[in-house]
Amino acid sequence: MDNSGKVKFLKWEASQERMLKLTMDFLEFVMVLISIPIAYIITTSILSYFNYSWRFDIYQFAVFSILIMISWFVLSQVISMAKLPRSQRYLTLFFHFVRVNFLNLVVLLILRFVLGLHAIPLIFIFLLVPISMIITYAIRLLAFKKLKIYRASGHNLRHVIVIADSCSADIIDRFISQKDWGFKINSIVSGSGSIRRKYGDKFDIQPDTSRIKDILDNNVIDEVIYSKKHIDNEEINNLVEICNEVGVIFRLQSCVAPDDSVYLQLKPVNNHKQLALVDIPSNNMPLLIKTMADIYFSITAVILLFPFFLLIALIIKFESRGPVFFKQERVGLRGRKFKLYKFRTMVADAEQLMEKLREKNEMDGPTFKMKDDPRITRFGKFLRKTGLDEFPQLFNVIAGQMSLIGPRPPIESEVKQYERWQLRRLSVKPGITCTWQIIPNRNDVKFEKWMALDLQYIDNWSLARDIKLFFKTIGTMFFASGR
Repeated sequence: MDNSGKVKFLKWEASQERMLKLTMDFLEFVMVLISIPIAYIITTSILSYFNYSWRFDIYQFAVFSILIMISWFVLSQVISMAKLPRSQRYLTLFFHFVRVNFLNLVVLLILRFVLGLHAIPLIFIFLLVPISMIITYAIRLLAFKKLKIYRASGHNLRHVIVIADSCSADIIDRFISQKDWGFKINSIVSGSGSIRRKYGDKFDIQPDTSRIKDILDNNVIDEVIYSKKHIDNEEINNLVEICNEVGVIFRLQSCVAPDDSVYLQLKPVNNHKQLALVDIPSNNMPLLIKTMADIYFSITAVILLFPFFLLIALIIKFESRGPVFFKQERVGLRGRKFKLYKFRTMVADAEQLMEKLREKNEMDGPTFKMKDDPRITRFGKFLRKTGLDEFPQLFNVIAGQMSLIGPRPPIESEVKQYERWQLRRLSVKPGITCTWQIIPNRNDVKFEKWMALDLQYIDNWSLARDIKLFFKTIGTMFFASGR
């Protein structure tokens, strides 16, 4: 598949997933709305039975109802059906749902305490969460079954390469027969004659891993699945390195192992990074908290800062002709394209003028930076130094395309010039701010150092590190130390 075909396919795939998600979000929105009056009626009945009157406060109830809806929205982003493991068991799905809703219960209790919503009885919250969970879980269960049918019809697919030997036929057959898992085999890499005879007319069969790099570069590939009876450590190390370079998932799925995902991670052992098998879900609790925090913060910030956004928009329109927002296609998670939004800081025809200024680029590598860029407006310089131009990307975070903290999303022309080791930046969601973003005079940082900082962030990610970067970003905004 050529690059233009790959881009078109990714856009089509993304639109299909968005439509599916919007449908699910709407159904769950209705269900959560229904659960609020149900919980209210049951709470009132219980309190009346014990001769306890509820001092109903319409203002606090309205505020808390809004918080409930925000919590629902965050949960719908975090545990979207499209992100669930493809071979998930229903019981595993249920326990995952219970865990996430327990976290939601804790969040609502904290919000009640912090915001002083004492007119909301605790029993209402303890009833609301399980009621909404049961109703929405029923919808999820139905949707999960429908999603299996949807995937079985050839949609929402994960494109994989299978590294196989003579004992791998059962695994390959399951991928073929279990169409509801949504795995599409792009290529099989095997030197086995039986594999070639059985699947040669159905799939591209490669005799060894020598062409893996080419396949990853020229096709949409989500995972490389290693499924052999006898594990070759040298081969696995080589494949992990190749997948690591471009941010493709490497999965070890033994012929004798269960079908649930087993994840291979690089873990520090005796000051050296060693391969380790980790039997944990891909959306473990720290990542879950990060995703919830991203969306909670972004929604709250958009609501509170809307008047400020409006003021910035008016100044931009008053200073120069052109739109308020600068919209540009960027490259996100594993090469997926999305539209990034910023407040416009340049003149309207800045893209056309850049070609004339290309020779004055002060940044090494594929990116373009110029200290006294004549295209930047006066107010635009202020927005850039403070980082306020990035605020509209909160909408990208809410849409699930970005995170608050993470490597900055590049444009496609930059990605085409990346060395292979630099492509691993695309293995996580891009962010509004990152390690490079908080460095004073960040444009003086060499390109390779910038890339190394991003990979260091990915390799050493933790919630504590994200919180530290978040507060450092606020400091950068107040002291206008960016450039």
